[in-house]
Amino acid sequence: MTEQGDGEREFDLRWADDAEHKEPSARTRMLAARWRETPPRPQPFRAGPDPVAPRRSSWVSTAIVLGCVAAVILLLGYAQLRAPY
Repeated sequence: MTEQGDGEREFDLRWADDAEHKEPSARTRMLAARWRETPPRPQPFRAGPDPVAPRRSSWVSTAIVLGCVAAVILLLGYAQLRAPY
């Protein structure tokens, strides 16, 4: 066998795209076999979200975060006052 340069051995996408037969992927074959037995039910284009609890307003979330920060600051200050020098 003769030695070929790397440029001659390299396959590119045009070579792959020009192939006469392209085998489907394993997932495609699996889904085709499954759907032959039981076809999928029609689905809406975009299903609506499940009903959830109403969202808190942004000011309530901000107040909760600032309250937690203030509580941590007060707790650390209290712990420093109680610590012996």
